[in-house]
This record gives sequence, structure tokens and C-alpha cells, in this order.
Amino acid sequence: MDASKLSWCKKQGVEITEPNENLAKEYLKSATETLEILRIVSGKSNMWAATMKYYFEYFLAYALLRRIGIKSSIHDCTIEVIKWLETEDVIKSFSGILEKDKQLRIDNQYYLKNIEEDINFEKLKNYISMLRMLLKR
Repeated sequence: MDASKLSWCKKQGVEITEPNENLAKEYLKSATETLEILRIVSGKSNMWAATMKYYFEYFLAYALLRRIGIKSSIHDCTIEVIKWLETEDVIKSFSGILEKDKQLRIDNQYYLKNIEEDINFEKLKNYISMLRMLLKR
């Protein structure tokens, strides 16, 4: 976690809000829907698979943030807040996954690098289970 990045993010609009369980559930639903789309495009389009995988993970992260009352509209700032939550033992080892998959999405979507990613759907389903447990706290 980089305190200067968090400070910058706060200036960009990351803010503490009322926790919103309903919105968190909607983001969880979006993640689940995105996982189903990922199953369809996996093996057919590296660009869309990378994009869907990243957004699946991002929706999970954002569900957690909204549940605990944090609003962020900049992806890098959302990841930075996740890093901070890792230092607070709220979540474990998720920011690195987000950063890696965000870069893969950028490489495939914007630079058309067509990098293939082996997608472990069982692991992704475990992320949903992990988040459901966190949302119940």
C-alpha cells in the first residue's frame, strides 16, 4: 500500500459513504453474470476473456467496498483501497490479482496483444464464496 497514492485517490473522489448492502449485492450479481459471460468467451477471444475476467474480479472488489462504505470511481484507486484493506486483514492477496489482470485487459483490449490466459473457473468461483463470507460480516 502506498500512502501517497491513497492520498491522491482521496483527492480524486474516493470517499467514505454509508455502507450499502443492497448495492454490494448488485455488484456481486454483476460479478456472477460476468463469470457466466466469461465461460462463453473463454477459448474464443483472448481480448474478451481478459476483459471479462478483470471485470469479474473488479465487481467483487467493488462489492466489498460498497458494503463497507467506500466509493471509488477510478480503478487504480479501487485497487489501492483493496491494498489498504489487505493491510487491515479484511481481505487477503487480492490486489496483486487485480493489478495483473487489469494489465492483461489493457494489453489485450487496447494494444491487441492477444495474450492467452488460462482461466481457472473453480478458483474464480471460490472468489465469489470468499466475498459472500466477507459481505456477511
